[in-house]
Amino acid sequence: MSPPDDSEDRSARPPETVLLADVGNSRIKFAAVVGAGGAPGGRRAGLPTIRHRQEIDIRGLRTNLLRQWLALAAPGPAVILVASVHDAAAAVLEMALAEESATGRRPLRQRRIGHADLPWPPVLAEPQRVGIDRLAAAAAAAVVKPAAEGAIIVDCGTAATVDMVAADGRFLGGAILPGPTLMARALAQGTSKLPEVRALEHFDPPALPGRNTREAIAAGIGWGMRGAIAELVARGRLVLGPSAPVILTGGWSRAILPAVPGATEMPDLVLLGIALAAERALAR
Repeated sequence: MSPPDDSEDRSARPPETVLLADVGNSRIKFAAVVGAGGAPGGRRAGLPTIRHRQEIDIRGLRTNLLRQWLALAAPGPAVILVASVHDAAAAVLEMALAEESATGRRPLRQRRIGHADLPWPPVLAEPQRVGIDRLAAAAAAAVVKPAAEGAIIVDCGTAATVDMVAADGRFLGGAILPGPTLMARALAQGTSKLPEVRALEHFDPPALPGRNTREAIAAGIGWGMRGAIAELVARGRLVLGPSAPVILTGGWSRAILPAVPGATEMPDLVLLGIALAAERALAR
């Protein structure tokens, strides 16, 4: 009796769902890849499509939230691509995924995404030292920007970044500054009497002058962030040209929108960049 044909066995298995995890400093964003467009020569005509987007606080990973999302996004076998700027949180996520796979509910493979998996190499001496979230956002921006233009990416997260992408799609670098929550925390921890003002990201700053300490802090941080981002964008356009488009992403991008007229909001820019890396990463 001939042995079973393993290739036939593999072809009969259900295909793996491709899942994405963007591990940030405060939260992890998840999504599943639905598909991608293509063009001759390997150049994509557009960004992949993602769905089943979910955000989980880093402290809530070892709960049923992750299991519930996996059941919805990938009822069968799956491979999850992890892009991380927080090694400790990524390790916790990978352990939770391994535990879920060990239960037998669904086979789960894992793979970390690095700069070499992205389609456009950065123009930097040490690309491995750049946050993968910045590189992934740049890769997605390179697909959606006008072909003959560079682009500026403003990512509003725990830290704020203002990065530049060349006309040929390469990541050029940029600027990093603390986000509103970090600024408020630094004021509270670095002084003896200033309170920590919360929820600055989702409200317009109060009009000047602030009439109490909390209002003064909120005004300083809120208007200061808008001014800083506007100045960095202006300086980016000195490099890329005055018509360089601006793409906003991140949890508090709407608070910055008035400071950058004409900017485009793309909340899932980093996840879409990770999705672009999927084919290259899984082929290795």
